[in-house]
Amino acid sequence: MNGAERAFRAITDRIVERPRTVVVACLLLTLCFAPGTALLESEAGSDQFTEGIEEADALDRVNEQFEPAFGDDEPTTQLIQRDGNVLDRGGLLAMLTAAERIEERDDLRVSEVSAPAIDVASEIDGDVETAADARDVVEDASEGEIDDAVDAAAEDSGFDTLLSDDFNRESGTASASIGVVTHSFPASADTQTLQPEAREVAEGAPGDVTAFGGGIVDAEFARVIFDSLAIVVPAALAVILGLLAYAYRDPFDFALGGIALLMTVVWTFGFTGYAGIAFSDVLIAVPVLLLAVGIDFGIHTVNRYREERVTGSDPGVAMRDALGQLVVAYSIIAGTTIIGFLANLTSSLDPLREFGIVAGVGICFTLVIFVGFLPAAKLLVDRWRAANSIPAFGSRPLGSADSALGRLLPRLSALSRPAPAAFLVVVLLLTAGAAGYGAGVDTTFDDDDFLPPSEQPGYVDYFPAALQPGEYTATETIDFLSENFATSEDDTVTIYVERRMTSDAALRSLSRAERDPPETFIETDGRASATGVDDAIDGYAEEDTEFAGLVADSSLDDGPPNRNLERIYGELRDSEYEGFTGEYLADDDRSTRVVYDVESDASDAAVTADARDVADRYRGDATATGQIVVFQAVAETIFDSAIVSLAAALGLSALFLVVLFWLFLDSPTLGLVTLLPVAVTVATLTTAMRLAGIPFNALTATILAITIGLGVDYTVHVAHRFHDEYAATDDVDAAVVTTLRGTGGALTGTMATTAFGTGVLVLAITPILGQFGLLTAVSISLAYLASLVVLPPALVAWVAAVERRPELLWIGRAVRGVDADGGEAERRGSRQTD
Repeated sequence: MNGAERAFRAITDRIVERPRTVVVACLLLTLCFAPGTALLESEAGSDQFTEGIEEADALDRVNEQFEPAFGDDEPTTQLIQRDGNVLDRGGLLAMLTAAERIEERDDLRVSEVSAPAIDVASEIDGDVETAADARDVVEDASEGEIDDAVDAAAEDSGFDTLLSDDFNRESGTASASIGVVTHSFPASADTQTLQPEAREVAEGAPGDVTAFGGGIVDAEFARVIFDSLAIVVPAALAVILGLLAYAYRDPFDFALGGIALLMTVVWTFGFTGYAGIAFSDVLIAVPVLLLAVGIDFGIHTVNRYREERVTGSDPGVAMRDALGQLVVAYSIIAGTTIIGFLANLTSSLDPLREFGIVAGVGICFTLVIFVGFLPAAKLLVDRWRAANSIPAFGSRPLGSADSALGRLLPRLSALSRPAPAAFLVVVLLLTAGAAGYGAGVDTTFDDDDFLPPSEQPGYVDYFPAALQPGEYTATETIDFLSENFATSEDDTVTIYVERRMTSDAALRSLSRAERDPPETFIETDGRASATGVDDAIDGYAEEDTEFAGLVADSSLDDGPPNRNLERIYGELRDSEYEGFTGEYLADDDRSTRVVYDVESDASDAAVTADARDVADRYRGDATATGQIVVFQAVAETIFDSAIVSLAAALGLSALFLVVLFWLFLDSPTLGLVTLLPVAVTVATLTTAMRLAGIPFNALTATILAITIGLGVDYTVHVAHRFHDEYAATDDVDAAVVTTLRGTGGALTGTMATTAFGTGVLVLAITPILGQFGLLTAVSISLAYLASLVVLPPALVAWVAAVERRPELLWIGRAVRGVDADGGEAERRGSRQTD
């Protein structure tokens, strides 16, 4: 007996001999971890994934150094109006009335309102200062005065930027407009409270006007997680508890299994709270993992214990024998699964690294609870029941020989039994093809991933009132703005240039970069459609002849100014163009930004690649950024993280399995064999993702690590049981049948419970959660099938190779120990009782 075996034997003896101490210790730890769950904070939305991304850092610097169109010193709220014509009397009054009511709210502290309706009223009366003033002016004006004011306002540059794309200058009509309300709060004010209040006021006014802004989006980001969980958790619990009740078929075992699962979740998220790790979208996957592995450990523990008990063994002896076999398997599973999850530490994205840490710690806790608490509690309860003559309600193990499942599972070997080697060759070829096809899975990252669809699915109407999700408007509003207004942030990219902008060649360098734009950039007369500091210079020169003379004198030819740039910038900052210049030139003249218009139907990947190429044209340190570029960079990082963590997980798992199987079973090559079904599962899953059009995103990027974790879980159980049975019987076929019947029965209960339990995530109102739930259920099902269909012939081939028994691989070989009906002939030393 080696050191590892002695350690496991000592653990088993302690649990069997002092179960009360083990149970009390675990309950005390639960009380210690429970307060940590109250420290959990939620973190939602796309911002959590952009930290550390170069393009995102550049965008942060842009936002810090340059003034946005409406200023960033104070928070703003958008008023979005939809009407037949927002520029007739009724449309103007609807916007102005909504703005006036918001102005009247002292707690909203409105300092300024900008809107086309304000501009029109100002053309009629130049003394207009507030929305209330503008409403009075419009109410008193004649139709002719309003028409003339609209025509006059339309002559001003920028008037149409807040009007929908269908604005007709000749008829003075537009179907939608945007107003901007500035609040006299610090920029750091809580807009998640401010903007929803403004929306409530706006929607209470006459007309179709609503409020919108980043605070509303952030509030919906945070709320949608809990609304989704409020729907799926009760459904998942109903499914899981129902299937667990069937798997255990005993109320006491059912209760103990449920308590153990609850303890696992409390320990894990108590640790998470104490560690200061926020509960993000990605961490939604962790409870799913803990339930999957915990249910598996629980069912296997009880099932193997029952197998020993039906032979007449005393509870202590039965638990000692069961744990003696299972502790090794559980340790191998936990160690390999932890390695798989910790492989996410290779990612540059904080949420994925945090997922790896929390999942790894959670699996450690799962091992402790299901090796310590559950067996100890089971012993105490069974001894108490025996002392009080309380009968057992369901003592037969899953997959017993006389059950339907026990007759069905051995038949799975019929696919490969005639020719295991040929079967494995076909499997390997299909896996290689699936891996090649699955490598083309798309990768996406967008705010829409985290928000519910614009129309909620019809089934939510049938939920009880307590489960009804709240109202969500962000997605619909974003879609409306994108479809009805001119170039928005979604149709532009920014080049952030860090260089001394007062050097003589600075503006000419910017001009040269705009020549011969790439395909995804909008082109005008051979140049990219772009806006920068040179446009401010040209615009002010058209209005001020003295400034125009300065610009002309500062250019040696017809090109942009190449001297006196410091004086030019100074006069711009002192002019009416100050705000416009501040959008594109930093206060210290050491950086600038150029905003390029891009084709709205171009893919994010193509736009990002072209933006990076254009950035390379600039002198100085230039970085392509903007929402499109940042989100594409995150998508690329997600894909890279998935591939790198997959390679790391498979490599480290292989090494770990070889070492552990060598230490515990003296069979290092068996560790490699157990990874074959895992590789088959991963390749098949990526193929299914591509066929179904499901991409890697912020949450599904974890699915490969989950697949490895659950796949290793299932295959180690099968391989370890086969090893024990073959060592006892020296009969390959009998060992396969016993493994499929006994361990396969427990795995069937595990698979059904976790697959259906996690599959209910498709009911979530967030698409990203629905996709994750579907993929998790598919992953579990594939891992189950691979462990029972692919692994048995691989184990036969392993025995043939290790013991040099090629006759086991012969086509048409006689199968000993299994009759034509899938039953099992008499064999020596099997622990399975028929």
